[in-house]
Amino acid sequence: QVQLVESGGGLVQAGQSLRLSCAASGRIGSINVMRWYRQAPGNERDMVATITSGGNTNYADSVKGRFTISRDNAKKTVSLQMNSLKPEDTAVYYCYAIITSITGGNFQYWGQGTQVTVSS
Repeated sequence: QVQLVESGGGLVQAGQSLRLSCAASGRIGSINVMRWYRQAPGNERDMVATITSGGNTNYADSVKGRFTISRDNAKKTVSLQMNSLKPEDTAVYYCYAIITSITGGNFQYWGQGTQVTVSS
């Protein structure tokens, strides 16, 4: 069984920073793509940032220059540093990963989500 567990959400004021972390555990062979998504009430779940196993990154236009995704392959973690937060960043943030199990085969996993609220 593989689990993704997020941490680091909370309530901040506009302009402040938060750092989200996600740790993978279980019967993991290797972790391929890791992503952060977010979903605000009444909206679809949107991709925020992506990082490949080789460290290549991609960001949604709305967060470019403010958010930074990183990963530690040895610790099986992915982080999202969020700076200059805006009220429109308020959402539940989800960790996502494509993981190759120790028995082979690629599977998609989601974390349980962590709330980020930015007040104006």
